[in-house]
This record gives sequence, C-alpha cells and structure tokens, in this order.
Amino acid sequence: MSRVIVDRRVSRLTLGEPAAVRSDAVVVEEPLEMRVGGATLAVTMRTPGSDMDLMAGFLVAEGVIEGRHDLESMRYCGGKNASGVNTFNVLDATLRPHVPPPAPSSRRALVTTSACGLCGKASIDAIELDSRYDLASDATTVADGWLIELPQRLRAAQRVFDRTGGLHAAALFDAGGELLVLREDVGRHNAVDKAVGWALREDRLPLTGTVLLVSGRASFELAQKAALAGIPVLAAISAPSSLAVDLAERVGLTLVGFLRGTSMVVYARPDRIRVTPP
Repeated sequence: MSRVIVDRRVSRLTLGEPAAVRSDAVVVEEPLEMRVGGATLAVTMRTPGSDMDLMAGFLVAEGVIEGRHDLESMRYCGGKNASGVNTFNVLDATLRPHVPPPAPSSRRALVTTSACGLCGKASIDAIELDSRYDLASDATTVADGWLIELPQRLRAAQRVFDRTGGLHAAALFDAGGELLVLREDVGRHNAVDKAVGWALREDRLPLTGTVLLVSGRASFELAQKAALAGIPVLAAISAPSSLAVDLAERVGLTLVGFLRGTSMVVYARPDRIRVTPP
C-alpha cells in the first residue's frame, strides 16, 4: 500500500481549541499513460494499484476488446523520474493479431482527470458505444432485502477509504450475494474499470447475473461501462443522471439509485428486483 497512501503533516483546527499538528494519511493520485502497441491511447489520473485491471477495463469501456482472448499482454515501460527510477506510470498493452487497433475516436486529446471518464473524446458520436451483449434478455433477479445490505458490505471492505476517506469504490456481486471483487480509486470511473478489468483478466466477461455497486452517483459513463461489460444491474448509493436513465431504459439495464438505509429508487427495469411482501 506504499504507493497508495502517503503521510503528510497537517494542522487540525477545532473552534476553541489549540491547533493540533499531526501526521495524516492522504490518498495518492498519479497519472497513468495507457498505450496500445506503443501508441498512447489515454492518460488518466488514478490511484496506483490494480493498474492492469484498470487498463483492461478501460479497453472494454472503449469497445477495443471484448474478452481475455483479445488481449495478448500488458507491461510497464518507460516513465522514469529525475533520479532514473521507474515510476510505473506508463503501461503498454499488446492486442492479439485478430483485434484491430483502437479507432482514432478512442484516443483522448486531454488528460482524463479523476472526476471525468469521458474527457478528451474527439466527438459527441464517440461518447456512446453499443454493447456486444444483450442485457435486455438477462433473466437475473435480486431480492430487495439483499440489495439493501450491499452498501454496508461495500463500506466494510474499503480498506484504503478507512485510512484516507478519499476514495470511490466499485464492487461486483454475483446473484447469490458473493462479493467477487472490490476496487478503490480517486476516480469513480477508474474504480469501475478496475473491477471490470479484473473480470476480463479472470475470463468472466460477459458479467451475466451480476450486480455492480458504486459508492457515488450513477453517471452516463458508469451505466455505459456496465452495459459494455454485460452487467444487468447497476446500483448507486447516490443519484443517477438523466442520460444514465435514458441509456438504462434503452439497453435493458436495471438502474437503482439512492440505495440507502431501507429504501432505494429504481429508475429502469424494476422487474429484476424481487419485492418483499408487506
């Protein structure tokens, strides 16, 4: 966890009390340059760790690859600091021969910050991608009582958040309630890419019969990432956006927002939620 958290001297101020100077844990944010075949595809700001999952998930989200069979290898390269030490901030992926290189529209002209997963797209048409998977026909159902328990389970598994309070989280659960993977990052889109990338590297795509839970809001980009990975249910602790709802309705994604306490709001495909009788 040495590259995920750094200690900084801070002054804690409380009204009516003297300043307290102490050490505080701060989450690390660094750039990751993602290359395909040696050519830069994008630069994103992320929390170091699970970088290969992040890149694999990003390639899925960009429609470049479909499964593990499309990805030959990934390796760190270049990226040395002033002292000549490798920063592990440059990652290069090699695609299998049958996979065409990323389309020019996939390449980002700007650095993708931790707050934006679509920044730098070359055109509006390049934003929305069609999923290879038929979400509408996924017959997965989940009980409302089981769904309500997921935020607490997510929070209990956030190791880095406990120390810094500065990370988003994304977790995949199977229909039986098992936590498959949890990833944390300063960017909510990165956290989702890391979870999906893990699934790709484990040869689990499409993620039929799973639930993706995110710790913040459900934006269009997160709904699209879920659809592109074949995830039938996306649940968020906060609100969805109008574009996320529109996309969910169009592709057959169950979209749940405000999953808090003992209630939730279902914005699309409510038939997948089994309601407990009064």
